[in-house]
Amino acid sequence: MITRLVKMTFDPQKVNEFKVIFETYKSAIRHSEGCIHLELLEGINDKSNVLFTFSRWNSEEDLNTYRHSSTFKEVWPLTKALFISKAEAWSTKAQEVSI
Repeated sequence: MITRLVKMTFDPQKVNEFKVIFETYKSAIRHSEGCIHLELLEGINDKSNVLFTFSRWNSEEDLNTYRHSSTFKEVWPLTKALFISKAEAWSTKAQEVSI
């Protein structure tokens, strides 16, 4: 399983527009093969125009399949047009530690 965190910094006047986009597409994304979880996170400080998507996928292959899907090809250009700086993304996996 992998966890994907995407940090997006929006034009402050475009945040609500993004939230509408997220609400419109979240079900389709959640129903993508291999998607285990998807949520939108907001900071708790003054940076109300910085949002994160937090998602979990069965595998990196499932994430990449979604990233090449028609849903992604619709939602990403709409979202990207609202940014004031480039998005940052991290794909992570849990490490087992034996002590």
